[in-house]
Amino acid sequence: MSTFFLSLPAHLPIFSSLLLLIITFHIPTSNAADPLFVQCDNTANYTNTSTFGTNLNLLLPSLSSNSTLNDGFYNTSIGQDPNEAYGLVLCRGDATDDICRNCTQTASDEILSRCPNRSATIWYDNCLLRYSNTNFFGSSSTSVWYYLWNTQNVSDPDQFQTVLGDLMRTLSSRVTSEPRLRMFATGQSKFSSFSNVYGLVQCTRDISASDCGRCLETAINKIPNCCDKKQGGRVIGPACNIRFEISPFYGASTIEAPAPSPAPTVAETPPSTNTSPPTNGTSTGTGGSSSKLIPILVPTIAGAVILSIIVALLLVKKTSSKRKKTHTSLIGGLDGSEESFWIDLDTIRAATNDFSDENKLGQGGFGSVYKGSLPDGREIAVKRLSINSGQGAEEFRNEVALVAKLQHRNLVRLFGCCVEGEEKLLIYEYVPNRSLDYFLFDQAKRILLNWERRYKIIGGIARGLLYLHEDSRLRIIHRDLKASNILLDTDMTPKISDFGMAKIFGVDQTQGNTSRIAGTYGYMSPEYAMHGQFSVKSDVFSFGVLLLEIISGKKNSTFYQSSYGRDLVSYVWKVWNDGNILEIIDSTIREHCSTSEAMRCIHIGLLCAQEDAAARPIMSSVVLMLNSFSLTLPAPTTPAFFIGSVMEPSFHIDHSSQASHSDPSQKLLSTTSQNDVSITELEPH
Repeated sequence: MSTFFLSLPAHLPIFSSLLLLIITFHIPTSNAADPLFVQCDNTANYTNTSTFGTNLNLLLPSLSSNSTLNDGFYNTSIGQDPNEAYGLVLCRGDATDDICRNCTQTASDEILSRCPNRSATIWYDNCLLRYSNTNFFGSSSTSVWYYLWNTQNVSDPDQFQTVLGDLMRTLSSRVTSEPRLRMFATGQSKFSSFSNVYGLVQCTRDISASDCGRCLETAINKIPNCCDKKQGGRVIGPACNIRFEISPFYGASTIEAPAPSPAPTVAETPPSTNTSPPTNGTSTGTGGSSSKLIPILVPTIAGAVILSIIVALLLVKKTSSKRKKTHTSLIGGLDGSEESFWIDLDTIRAATNDFSDENKLGQGGFGSVYKGSLPDGREIAVKRLSINSGQGAEEFRNEVALVAKLQHRNLVRLFGCCVEGEEKLLIYEYVPNRSLDYFLFDQAKRILLNWERRYKIIGGIARGLLYLHEDSRLRIIHRDLKASNILLDTDMTPKISDFGMAKIFGVDQTQGNTSRIAGTYGYMSPEYAMHGQFSVKSDVFSFGVLLLEIISGKKNSTFYQSSYGRDLVSYVWKVWNDGNILEIIDSTIREHCSTSEAMRCIHIGLLCAQEDAAARPIMSSVVLMLNSFSLTLPAPTTPAFFIGSVMEPSFHIDHSSQASHSDPSQKLLSTTSQNDVSITELEPH
């Protein structure tokens, strides 16, 4: 049974308004959903149907799905004041990705039921989740603390407290002075001949290092209040927490520390072994000549060796400097250390067996893609742009700089890049199950995509687009969303790839225009294809077409049905109005799918593919529609019908003054990618 204690500080001359909550818990091990404790904020009430409630329903899945992307910390907000929802998740620094993901998912599932219609914070052993209707990011408030302690006392309290205080302050100092630790540190100290004390400190990474230090200092100073003479204890606040035990309780940190620099190698000249003096004052024969030359030759040879080493080092440094300069000019502006994205050409050659045909995954209009393996064991997909591809340094920089800043489980991850001579390479994570079109549009492989997998893929793509449009630090329009640009990992989790044509918007920018239309036949919105106008609604249109393809198993641009129209969207619209909705569902899953979910997805697809861009929903609404069946969907209006060839080329139409106007229908075509990493035309910013 849980025991709760509520007490006030003994002295309140200044902080009379602050409440100190001291709570002890019996922690059951049988139920993983039982948190250490929960704080419900009664001052922030809302209803599920309110604007804040809607934003919160979008926020929680985003928190849990992004929890593992930045060493176990993620914070974001959704909506606009005064109904903006702010959220944060933090995993213990020694929690693996699986533990972190499972813990934050449990927290996301449990927190609403434990604190209905209120702002809340929930703590588990391995993670913290917090949300509110007010912006708490960057706050290191220490007004509320929670204590947990071991009921057993130590044998030598005075010695234990001294050693414990020194240990915790050492860990606190490390956390605030070593950025690589990401505000998490563990350690141990010996306090008797047979016993150690183990400690852990951690801060949320939205606060500064100095605020983290002050928060930890306050927590350490509270140890005597809760845990005096105890064998273990915790002091937990909203922005930091500490823990100590007399037995090990933490694992190896999952936050990687940089490898130590190799020790310099010093070449030593071996001492001479000839110590026998000549038998007389005069040297005779060749031996005597050698003895006279030794004092001259040894310094000369040593000097030459040293000079050669110096010259070699200078040449290496000069080459490295040139390479680094080229690299910096190409990917300047990346967050973090630029060198962490730089992978030298020799490493890539070794990883791909010198770009062998056996390692080749596919060929596209701008080059080839190869499978490889880095020295650390990571499998990679290397996009090698051909010399004559027409993609210059600026276009290459666009994709590198953009993808490097994006971190989401539904976006393909960029490991690095390489630019040496005429070689331009992008190194991505290898996604073993290839792309969505590989399964979806193959009659034999389509059966592997059962309804549960298709519904999971639809939701993952939607969340990835939501991140691009609203949740990332940038507002990004992908502009080439299609089945071949959706990669599938070992769990069939979808990952949006190929950001070569993506556009970055300003915070307040809602629409852009271009005279150079680049995209894929059948997926482009009408306002973009005809007038060069693109916005988040352009991606929403593409998502709608893709959603209908996933449900029907038919490709939009190669679909042909004489009685209903020449493209998939017009066919779906006709069948929808005729009331024969089940005909739209792929025959391989029709009898085994959730009819209500499939029909709702078709409805959402038609809403996204509407001709009027203003009528299309934004991605946050789409995610909500997919997850909330209590939400009534509006009736869709006429979609943008697609009338065209049965071919499916990727193309661009140049509307600039230099373009030829002799044939308005002329298109510059390039082969579509069949690779695990799609290759499309890039447009420089």
